[in-house]
Amino acid sequence: MAQVTWMRGGHPDIREIRGLFVRRCCPCAPANLGHVPTPARNGFASEQKTIMSSQTPDLTKQPPRSPRVRLGGYATLPRMLDKCRAEIAGKNGEYHYNCPLDQVLLEFLGVDAEALKKEVATGKGDGDILNWIKANAKFKRTDSEIASWTAWREHSTPDNPDSREYFNDEHKRIAPNRSDFVTWFDYLDIDDHASFGGKV
Repeated sequence: MAQVTWMRGGHPDIREIRGLFVRRCCPCAPANLGHVPTPARNGFASEQKTIMSSQTPDLTKQPPRSPRVRLGGYATLPRMLDKCRAEIAGKNGEYHYNCPLDQVLLEFLGVDAEALKKEVATGKGDGDILNWIKANAKFKRTDSEIASWTAWREHSTPDNPDSREYFNDEHKRIAPNRSDFVTWFDYLDIDDHASFGGKV
């Protein structure tokens, strides 16, 4: 029954989709949430940016990794870390860490978004962050649970009339001739590509 709970909880809702192209988060992002920069306290923000500079993607120039890319078997985890690092460094552009797409993963892991962000700010790479997650996650997921969750995320599609209508409108707008615009991950990949000048 636990599996059913997190599956049902993660489907996009049309009320959460509005404003996608304002903040470039994901197709399940609330329209009323924008990025609010965290004020520097005792120089901490500046120190974070310095630490992160060597491995921080500049999301004003390139998209984060595809949601399909996995770390420890988890889809969307590398993408979330890219957004987190970029946000810490002030290079997130229109992308947003801890958006609803990220929250689905964080809930499945049982990891607090701010605690993870603090750990990422130390400059650790993906492998060390994965080890931290394994050590600190509330839920100790098995390999089969992770594989099932990732498969569900990869194949997630609009599941109600409103979200299907929105999805179809975006398909027509972004890539009307593409027949592989089927899942939310397809949407993210194609929109990321198109947003940075790629031909679709």
